[in-house]
Amino acid sequence: MWLKPEEILLKNAFKLWVTEKDNEYFILQRRRGYGEGGGGLTGLLVGTLDTVLDSTSKVAPYRILHHTPDSQVYWSIACGVTKEEIVQHWEWLQQNIMRTLSVFDSSEDITSFVQGKIRGLIAEEGKTSLVLEEDPEKFREALLRFEKWFELPSEEKLVTYYSCSYWKGKVPCQGWLYLSTNFLCFYSYLLGSEVKLVISWDEIWRLEKTSNVILTESIHVLAHGEDHYFSMLLHLNETFVIMEQLADYSIKRLFDKEAFQREPALSDPLQITKRGLEAHAKSDQFRAFFRLPKEENLLEVHESFLWVPFNHYNTLGKICLSENYLCFASQDGSQCHIIIPMREVVNVEKPDPSSRALTVCVRGKRALRFSEVRDYQRLANTIRSRCGISASPHLFFPHSVDNPEDVTLMVGQKDSSKAVSTEALMTVFHPQDVENLDPKMLKEKMKEQSWNIHFSEYGRGTSMFFTRKTRDLIVRGVPEALRGELWMLFSGAVNDMATHPGYYSELVEQSLGTSTLATDEIERDLHRSLPEHPAFQSDTGISALRRVLTAYAYRNPKIGYCQAMNILTSVLLLYAKEEEAFWLLVAVCERMLPDYFNRRIIGALVDQAVFEDLIRENLPQLVENMTDLSFFSSVSLSWFLTLFISVLPIESAVNVVDCFFYDGIKAILQLGLAVLDYNMEALVCCHDDAEAVTILNKFFDSVTNKDSPLPPTVQQASVGNNEKTSHVKVDISELIREAYEKYGSIRSEDVESSRKRNKLYVIQTLEDTTKQNVIRVVSQEVRFNASQLDELYNLFKRQHFLSCYWTMKSPALLHHDPSLAYLEQYQLGFQQFSMLFSLLEPWAFCTTKSTLSLWVFRLIDENQDGLINFKEFCCALDTLFSGSFTNKLKFLFKLHLPPEDGVIRKSPERGRGKVDLQAYLKQWQNEILKKEETIKDLPRINQTQFIQFSKTLYNIFHGDPEEESLYRAVAHVTSLLLRMEEVGRRLQEPSSPPATTAAADTAATSAEESPTEEASTTPGSSNTSGSQDSQDAGSDPPETEWSFSFEQVLASLLNEPAIVNFFERPVDIHLKLGQAKVAQLKVKAAK
Repeated sequence: MWLKPEEILLKNAFKLWVTEKDNEYFILQRRRGYGEGGGGLTGLLVGTLDTVLDSTSKVAPYRILHHTPDSQVYWSIACGVTKEEIVQHWEWLQQNIMRTLSVFDSSEDITSFVQGKIRGLIAEEGKTSLVLEEDPEKFREALLRFEKWFELPSEEKLVTYYSCSYWKGKVPCQGWLYLSTNFLCFYSYLLGSEVKLVISWDEIWRLEKTSNVILTESIHVLAHGEDHYFSMLLHLNETFVIMEQLADYSIKRLFDKEAFQREPALSDPLQITKRGLEAHAKSDQFRAFFRLPKEENLLEVHESFLWVPFNHYNTLGKICLSENYLCFASQDGSQCHIIIPMREVVNVEKPDPSSRALTVCVRGKRALRFSEVRDYQRLANTIRSRCGISASPHLFFPHSVDNPEDVTLMVGQKDSSKAVSTEALMTVFHPQDVENLDPKMLKEKMKEQSWNIHFSEYGRGTSMFFTRKTRDLIVRGVPEALRGELWMLFSGAVNDMATHPGYYSELVEQSLGTSTLATDEIERDLHRSLPEHPAFQSDTGISALRRVLTAYAYRNPKIGYCQAMNILTSVLLLYAKEEEAFWLLVAVCERMLPDYFNRRIIGALVDQAVFEDLIRENLPQLVENMTDLSFFSSVSLSWFLTLFISVLPIESAVNVVDCFFYDGIKAILQLGLAVLDYNMEALVCCHDDAEAVTILNKFFDSVTNKDSPLPPTVQQASVGNNEKTSHVKVDISELIREAYEKYGSIRSEDVESSRKRNKLYVIQTLEDTTKQNVIRVVSQEVRFNASQLDELYNLFKRQHFLSCYWTMKSPALLHHDPSLAYLEQYQLGFQQFSMLFSLLEPWAFCTTKSTLSLWVFRLIDENQDGLINFKEFCCALDTLFSGSFTNKLKFLFKLHLPPEDGVIRKSPERGRGKVDLQAYLKQWQNEILKKEETIKDLPRINQTQFIQFSKTLYNIFHGDPEEESLYRAVAHVTSLLLRMEEVGRRLQEPSSPPATTAAADTAATSAEESPTEEASTTPGSSNTSGSQDSQDAGSDPPETEWSFSFEQVLASLLNEPAIVNFFERPVDIHLKLGQAKVAQLKVKAAK
């Protein structure tokens, strides 16, 4: 590697370098302690210095120095990990530089010329690979060490590196932490003791910052059941954030199969940089805070003051600009924030240079004045250009003050839109009686008036100011008439709907009549969705619910349909129009509750873990009396999945949904804590889980909404109404207010951090459950013990991921589906199988390795889908490792039989198509009825297949200590079998010519003489060539056709003790697994 020329005063300081080559202008040196001789104590000291000090010139064992005869100053210009690498550089200097140097008169000119050349070479190298790194020079040095120490595949992208200490017990090892796209690596070398650690991100169970008596603060990593602690003097928080981001990136890419198509910085795992990760994290926070669509990325941030008219002063904050939105948040994030879609901006007034201010005019005759903006002129131009691109005069905010009726135009202009409901179900089934002046309706009108006053002060619609007062109004309760509008606004669904006019109508039209597993489940659950509500006792409500759920399943087949979506959607339809309900569902499933609605409900399980953490922090009395908090996880699952709708009466649950759309999951966590706090005394006295469940159910039945204007026909009847003394009635508004007062200090940022931390543990727990189930099934059919199966499963799973680490389009990712049966979740294609099989095969297959791997793959792929599952893989290895002599021979014999159709079929597409359950049942029945195969069931092999079988035996024996005797035994058996066949043929056909004996001898000789010849791809594909060979031997094809049964082959080989002993020789499975574990990554690197 070429280095930026650096001055070295002593070319051989402390005799740490040994000169290998030199000439008039250059010296090639080797580091003492490397290469021949080792260097003794000096070598140990040198190795320690190389690890601790941050300099490639000290670490690389070879270097080239430049000097001139009349100068004592030396310049380091190149270094190398291997001698071959440094010799290449030396030869380049000899060929391209040495001849030119003779024309210069002064040594200064020579040195200047050499330095210029070297810098030019470095610049050329860095144009592609290092252009995005902050300090290309230092990064090149770190990359050299990373490649030298860990020997990972060349595609692996180093993201960043830090100096740190790794704690082994109470002893720290000073070294270097390297964070790459797929691995966490650490290296230390102190006085001959080398510590090397490589952990893939997808294997990490815990990643958190901790502190103890010895360490004030450290990073704790739990992987493979082992705890690892890293500490550092500087940059600990930065290191932890990068580690967290890389682990999250790996989980999303490998387990969630996210492709990051809209984020170029993360779309290619070979180009991941620290800068790209930081930009992604900032964009994530930006979208989450302002509830913006996933397509938005944070492009610019400007500090400024914003004039807030309701307080009559300038508030300090930050302007955040994305592709289609201009947002502002005050400094602490809680005083006020505002979201301005570019489509709402009508003008940007000429900036005021004196106060560095610009004024943005939005629809509704409102203007926002930003002052003290450092780069105000450029910001104004950027906003103008973006508004010019994205502004559309035909799009209006649905609930705009100017013309609220325009929303009906947004449903779509197609005829099919007539089928889409344009009214919220609550207005259809419970229209408000204007003349009704009972106390509840008066209270409702007062709420509406409060909100109207708020709108007049803070604005209404997309460019409304969000303040503490907004939250206070939410906590008190949202009026029925405004609920749909505010849900759309707070969730950000209003922006999705405004930018996708007609989209929902098209989806409804496209999904109409489709039949999938999702639509079957939807039909089954339609009448279970709020069945007591009049809206869902009629075809109007049921049809709207069907259309919304089916359209969403069609839009997002990755989620499709999940139970609890029907309950949530039915409540959305009560207060929002049908298209609005669809976009609210999109906002909930894809932004506000990520990973909730899939087969494994990972998001809900993660939030349960977050909830447990909050219980430990905020309810110590409960923790002291209930050591096992997992009970609260199981009982709270429905709280999270349905936002309390399934446990609270509908008139109370909608108040919870109000808070959820404003504050996100934080509102649900707060309310959960408040519920447990309210029932603290009763829960502490519980004797078992059943009693605790009863207490909580009675409490939820007692929750009412005293201000609800809904009639009794709409309200849900409490289960506990008959037991009047069971519980004192609790008003939902009071419960929510108490939740905000006691637990409102919980920060959304802390919740998100806890989510990331717990997601690793939840996913690994689910993966471990999958592994245990697979091992339990497979262990019944193989002789491997549980420990060996565990190691095999880890190798199998890692091989699956190895094909996904360095590309986004790996077929293995398409085949990984967590919703499938346990055995089918991880499968290997041929290339992956071939690599793993080469590490675990008990015999060396010599040069025919790839062909025999293909034959083994074809043989054990029972359903011929082009994929091998773990059970199929283990059964094959079990035969080769622990099978009897007969079973091993039978396996090899079957390898040489032609496949049924000669091809490997591709795996079926997994998509929107309906699952053929009958096919699965038939396959399952066939497996149950499958009889044990006997040796008499095996077909005979023809002469070409037999010759190939003999070659395979030769290849297996190659390199064995008893190789010669084994070769002789095979030759003897081959010759014997061929002669026996000839004798049998003569008895049957006494008139046949004797030339066939020569043909048989020729076949035996060819098999013996060319054991390493490359085999044909398909064993049965060479009949023609075999016949042609026989023709060349001097006889007609029909007369030379001969074949053998497995019984004949087995009987002949049993008479050869050398061959029997070879196949019955025990294999050290533990050693084989250990070697495979070490070599798995290196095999990939070698490829």
